[in-house]
Amino acid sequence: MSLVTSPLVASSHCPRRSANYHPSIWGDHFTQYASQSLEVPDKMEVQRKMLKEEVRNMLALPTKILVAKMNLIDSIQRLGVSYHFELEIDDILQQIHDTYVENGVITLEEDLHTLALLFRLLRQHGHRVSPPDVFEKFKDGQGNIREGLATDVEGMLSLHEAAHLRVHGEDILDDALAFTSSHLESMSIRLNPSLAAKVKHSLRHPLRKNLPRLEAWRYISSYQDDPSHHETLLAFAKLDFNMLQKLHRNELGNISKWWKELGFRTKLPFARDRLVECYFWILGVFYEPCYVLGRRITTKVICIASVLDDIYDVYGTIEELQLFTTAIERWDIKCQELLPEYMRICYQAILDVYDEIKQEITKEGREFCIQYAKDEMKSLVQAYFVEAKWYNSNYTPTMEEYMDNALVSSGYRMVMAITFIGMGPIATEQVFEWLSSNPKIVRTSQIISRLMDDIVSNEDEQKRGDVASAIECYVKQHGVQREIAIDEFKRQVVSAWKDINEQLLEPLQVPRPLLMRILNLTRVMDVLYTDSDGYTDSAKSTKHHITALFLHTFPLSKREDHS
Repeated sequence: MSLVTSPLVASSHCPRRSANYHPSIWGDHFTQYASQSLEVPDKMEVQRKMLKEEVRNMLALPTKILVAKMNLIDSIQRLGVSYHFELEIDDILQQIHDTYVENGVITLEEDLHTLALLFRLLRQHGHRVSPPDVFEKFKDGQGNIREGLATDVEGMLSLHEAAHLRVHGEDILDDALAFTSSHLESMSIRLNPSLAAKVKHSLRHPLRKNLPRLEAWRYISSYQDDPSHHETLLAFAKLDFNMLQKLHRNELGNISKWWKELGFRTKLPFARDRLVECYFWILGVFYEPCYVLGRRITTKVICIASVLDDIYDVYGTIEELQLFTTAIERWDIKCQELLPEYMRICYQAILDVYDEIKQEITKEGREFCIQYAKDEMKSLVQAYFVEAKWYNSNYTPTMEEYMDNALVSSGYRMVMAITFIGMGPIATEQVFEWLSSNPKIVRTSQIISRLMDDIVSNEDEQKRGDVASAIECYVKQHGVQREIAIDEFKRQVVSAWKDINEQLLEPLQVPRPLLMRILNLTRVMDVLYTDSDGYTDSAKSTKHHITALFLHTFPLSKREDHS
């Protein structure tokens, strides 16, 4: 179909589907923060700098007790302030590695907690350490993990967290994860409330899969009840959390104003209104103050991509979608005149946001980025259109056909491209070439995204008549029951996490900060999609997460603590 010769006007008589998405649960609440000053009172800034230096000094102090230093690093990371001390922590862990690791084997003789914590900290930072040589000593004569360890709650929790960094072929960590999960679950009912809550949190949100900001919020709340906590570290973590929260609320307020001015809420009422959830999503990818631009542009892009998803999945006719797909491929404002009115609004918004991105990166001399970003958006829309054609022809693709297209329609590589733009000069043209080649860590992240989404949202999508998901494709191709398909996809998600863990070990193909954004994008999926579609139906756990990060401020003094 030629766009130029086929103008089309949307007909009010054309039958339209409706997904009956719930309206935004936030409305315009966050626009109030757009006008709030980000200036920090001098007294607070002085206090923050003083506390930061005291924590830095704590890290620098020589200690004869290795576990004390590791516990300090672990607390700094869980409290969400490790971004202040990345070089110091890297140096300390490198020294520990050089001292206690030979040919990948940890030579230290310690208890389960200490060894599991050391293993996890080293793996998190990319060091290759061998788990059998660490954990074989905790097995019995039959090769099983000793049942006596089940009473060591601290050791079990540490082993549970360490096991989530497993890669393929590490049977001992597979066994450790099964063992700790089972025993921690059963023992949680016999523990005191504080320890039981800690166990349940680790089972539901292990560190490897949790968002750093959510972990910081939870850990600050529990760390202050730990008799062995560092008062200085706790004070710095609370102050830093509140100051970052103020910055994030201001950003969310300004993006909320942009969203309100677009008028999508009233002009495109069939689409999900999830601006706040989109910002929460991207905050999971990078929360640090230096990534203000990245959060702004990536949030705007995924907000529009979410509307596009609903246009292709729910509202648009196949003729309209053909026009829109061609318009995106041509990327020319002149195409707007030939689109239905509701599509013009979205098309204009896309072009405007990408112009904004181009202006920002031109200031940095990085104009090459924009073409990669446009190409990924074009690929996304083309993948949406393939799904629309499948739906309109009542076609159920093979699993291979489905996954080839669905990994693109997940939108994750498009989001990664915008995210990398927001990372600054570290994302070179070679990095974008690497991303475009769909490397293994990107593909595995896409697999997790697509399959977790399909598993939890499948029933609702099929009730409203959406295109076949991975479940329908697998069931038809293999002639099995739905539950068999879901079990298979869960196994594939587990396997994909092992691939991601492997790709984050040295040597790396691109700088670690970029790979961490891919890890964080994958973590968002685990938080939002393990139990349900927490993006589409955001009034439950997602609302709680957003409230915690944007509306809960930590009191900073004992007087406030008791008020």
